[in-house]
Amino acid sequence: MTRVLAIVDGEHYPSVVRDALDELPYEVVGALLVGGIEKLRGDGAYGVPLAHDLEQALTDHEPELVIDLSDEPVLGPRERLRLASRVLAHGIPYAGADFRFDPPALEPCPRPSISVVGTGKRVGKTAVTGHLARMLARRGRVVVVSMGRGGPAEPELCVEPPSPQGLLELSRSGAHAASDYLETAALVGVPTVGCRRCGGGLSGATTTSNVPAGIDLALTLDPEVLLFDGSGAALPPVATDRRVLVARDAEDAVSFLNAYRVLMSDLVLLTGGSASEPIRRLKDVPVVPITLRLRPEQPLDGRRVAVFTTGPAPVEHLDAQIVLVSRNLADRPALRRDLARVDAEVYLVEVKAAAIDVVCEVAAERCVEVVFAGNDVLPRDGGPELEMRLAALADGVTAAAVAP
Repeated sequence: MTRVLAIVDGEHYPSVVRDALDELPYEVVGALLVGGIEKLRGDGAYGVPLAHDLEQALTDHEPELVIDLSDEPVLGPRERLRLASRVLAHGIPYAGADFRFDPPALEPCPRPSISVVGTGKRVGKTAVTGHLARMLARRGRVVVVSMGRGGPAEPELCVEPPSPQGLLELSRSGAHAASDYLETAALVGVPTVGCRRCGGGLSGATTTSNVPAGIDLALTLDPEVLLFDGSGAALPPVATDRRVLVARDAEDAVSFLNAYRVLMSDLVLLTGGSASEPIRRLKDVPVVPITLRLRPEQPLDGRRVAVFTTGPAPVEHLDAQIVLVSRNLADRPALRRDLARVDAEVYLVEVKAAAIDVVCEVAAERCVEVVFAGNDVLPRDGGPELEMRLAALADGVTAAAVAP
């Protein structure tokens, strides 16, 4: 029978809990008392060993499933999901009266590896992937494996950086030409493999993905390190050696089952806000606030430039006459309205969303130059901690790559 650890509280009479434990179709090996005293009268025996610390209970009893028999007010939604995250981080499912959370299935990786994951869409994850890819490329052979909602049906390898014209031709063939792997290949210049996924669970599992086949394709290049780029809040289904989590702020990082992502990560980067206490209360993990700065891939030389992005992107530092800033790459109708009213010599475009099928298409019609825009990843305080932390991750996996 399945070995179960039960979560109980003192707001239920122990006799009620004992009867519930007897009804479970499992082998109940222990119980964890998470709080509450109202119904406890000193006869709180539950018929199984009782623990007060989750980590100790998991170590002592080695359960295969955790069943939650608690309730409000001891465990509200926030507290329950935090507890579920801690259980999932041990690779154990967590279930209750009307829910069950399973840890994402993570397959072993055949090469030293790092993954960059996020708490949601457009938190700066792909920019961090590119930044880390450049660092790794200075040390040896790196291949980036990207997973996206618009990725190819079969994994595709991109070895040479694609041009705007090349991506436009790809878009005209019906493909999503602004997929993350193409963005990384265009802006970083390292080999990338494009994969797809569909669906995303609360803890980051996908309903389906072709990442395992993408790994096989990446291995044909004999990489020393594989760098995985997650998709939105979905995790690549790979047990990488190191993991970087990119979140908007500390509250975002610990909300819901994002706490599981923190517990599974070795470094947390915050693109908004600087407070780190909520994260550090959950796990002793380095937290670095960062900012993203738009970077043209070619000089703008003071020309009249229209900027197209998916979100906030300061442009004051650009050497250009900025005639339009459109943050509507993910809103095609609004984007087309922006294009209809702009007159520019250059379109500076992030390689995202409708960048190719709308902006580059209009640029081709008007004979306007397209310059791709990347995003520099910078420490918000200007200090060295970001590079030191990323270098430590790189040192760890590259050392493993050359180990006998």
